Amino acid sequence: MNLFCETFQSGEAIPVQHTCDGDNLSPPLGWDSVPPRAQSLVLIMDDPDGPGVRPWAHWLLYALPADTRRLPQAFTPADRGMAGIPGRNDFGDAGYGGPCPPPGPPHTYFIRLYALDTMLDLHYGANRQQLIEAMEGHILEVAEMQGTYQRDTG
Repeated sequence: MNLFCETFQSGEAIPVQHTCDGDNLSPPLGWDSVPPRAQSLVLIMDDPDGPGVRPWAHWLLYALPADTRRLPQAFTPADRGMAGIPGRNDFGDAGYGGPCPPPGPPHTYFIRLYALDTMLDLHYGANRQQLIEAMEGHILEVAEMQGTYQRDTG
């Protein structure tokens, strides 16, 4: 599978509109080459450099139909035209929470798309640990991209 973003390339800085210093909009993502056996997709964005909880979950989305190929910018749990169930990020919200590191060195954010051989039976707002446990033994393939973000020190 291949995962890509319309507003930044893997390894580049995440644009401010996707962070707490901007409009906190989820990035527009697309993907291709989903395995034919896939029954659903899971998206996880996290920060292994995050404070306290490691990795810090910024975005959890599961039960996406396997034929889904994109998520628009600013996707929210209220988007009724889209399938998928939002998980609870480590900010305590269901849906997207953009990069918001403390001032200092840049943090690296991983966005991973998992193709699963099943449709997960998880409730709305499951946390990262519940999602990881439910995916165990069902991952067919993973696509990954990274972005960095650094806040000014002053």
